[in-house]
Amino acid sequence: MADEPLVLGIETSCDETGVGIVRGTTLLADAVASSVDTHARFGGVVPEIASRAHLEAMVPTIERALKEAGVGARDLDGISVTAGPGLAGALLVGVSAAKAYAYALGKPLYGVNHLASHICVDQLEHGPLPEPTMALLVSGGHSSLLLAPDITADVRPLGATIDDAAGEAFDKIARVLDLGFPGGPVIDRLAREGDPAAIAFPRGLSGSRDPAYDFSFSGLKTSVARWVEAKRAAGEEVPVRDVAASFQEAVVDVLTRKAVRACKDEGVDHLMIGGGVAANSRLRALAEERCERAGIRLRVPRPKLCTDNGAMVAALGAEMVARGRPASDWELSADSSLPVTDAHVPGAHAQERGNAHGHAHDHDHVHEISKENLYS
Repeated sequence: MADEPLVLGIETSCDETGVGIVRGTTLLADAVASSVDTHARFGGVVPEIASRAHLEAMVPTIERALKEAGVGARDLDGISVTAGPGLAGALLVGVSAAKAYAYALGKPLYGVNHLASHICVDQLEHGPLPEPTMALLVSGGHSSLLLAPDITADVRPLGATIDDAAGEAFDKIARVLDLGFPGGPVIDRLAREGDPAAIAFPRGLSGSRDPAYDFSFSGLKTSVARWVEAKRAAGEEVPVRDVAASFQEAVVDVLTRKAVRACKDEGVDHLMIGGGVAANSRLRALAEERCERAGIRLRVPRPKLCTDNGAMVAALGAEMVARGRPASDWELSADSSLPVTDAHVPGAHAQERGNAHGHAHDHDHVHEISKENLYS
């Protein structure tokens, strides 16, 4: 275990300041500072508030993670950070902090992809990922089906949402039902007491001529909102628990059905589910049921590792180090729309050196480039 890479990961793509430390595939620390309570009063995440919260939480959260892991900053073999996708301002805080720590410590820097990190975190719970890995990622910003033959270098999108992401739909329906923000946990809780078959809400893009792996939840959201409005207009009480259960069932039905279909079509005998919505109890239960019926092995991390966290970024960073992937240049910046096909951002200089030497653990060349930029 001592020979495995020790990596610190920083995640700031939205409203969670996450700092994780892993050694290989072993989780040593997972420190999170959330600003969700601050955003709740606005009914959603406010980018500027999130960025300021990251600034205030960054150093204390890193110190807490190091203490929890029982390691010193100079013991690290690398620093990894979410370079995108996400909120531009929030990402910049994390990238700037990672560059500062990496530069000061003389450690390699790895800018990694948020979505690929959500897949890689499963290694911390269930061991090395199968190759290829089929992943269903569902969160407030993403609903994606991905095939990853190599999580560090080859991630292929099979399908994605064409409008609202699943988590976004949960938040919007919670607002319609006056349940507050975030909507996912409260809808999940209320749905357990409701009837999922009470209301026949639509399943988006489920027709024979629709894209096999794409998702759409905008129409479902509109259907639920109109159903609730009609009840209120008629002076009738809205059966909140039944609405929550029926809405939730419509979402997880489509997600799991398409994920299992993708596994069968691609000849993959396992499915990994990640992202914040993967913490939903009904999604987990229905996925388990359908995967078992189809002979597919299901891998879902524990709920804390499904939401945004630094551990997932550290896990992907450690995999980059272990496989000798080229590190990032100091020119690394945040990319709010970084495509999932870019599992990491090596940078031109690191790529050249990586190609010449097989890896980029020697960063003297990058330090020189950085100094030229700083003092020119």
